[in-house]
Amino acid sequence: QVQLIESGGGLVQAGGSLRLSCAASGRTFSNYAMGWFRQAPGKEREFVAVIAASGSNTRYADSVEGRFTISRDNAKNTLYLQMNSLKPEDTSVYYCASASTPWVPPGEGLYVYWGQGTQVTVSS
Repeated sequence: QVQLIESGGGLVQAGGSLRLSCAASGRTFSNYAMGWFRQAPGKEREFVAVIAASGSNTRYADSVEGRFTISRDNAKNTLYLQMNSLKPEDTSVYYCASASTPWVPPGEGLYVYWGQGTQVTVSS
């Protein structure tokens, strides 16, 4: 049974930082691309970042480029999202997702497993 468990969310002031983690189990973590997505109240879920299975390739949404960094530790089966210079508009529930291939282009296709989400709230 595949499980993705996010952690690290919380309340932070604008300009602050948070690091999200996603612990994976139940499949060979290092074989698959991983992504972060977010969903704000009343809005559709949106792509945030993706990282290749090897960690060698990453892509970001324009809204977070230069502020967020996605990374992974395949030895620990863990995905990370370092979020700096946070803005109130980054307030969302953040989800990690596991793809079905070693790489997927930015977007929501080809993700087969999802975590339960972790709330990030940025106050102004």
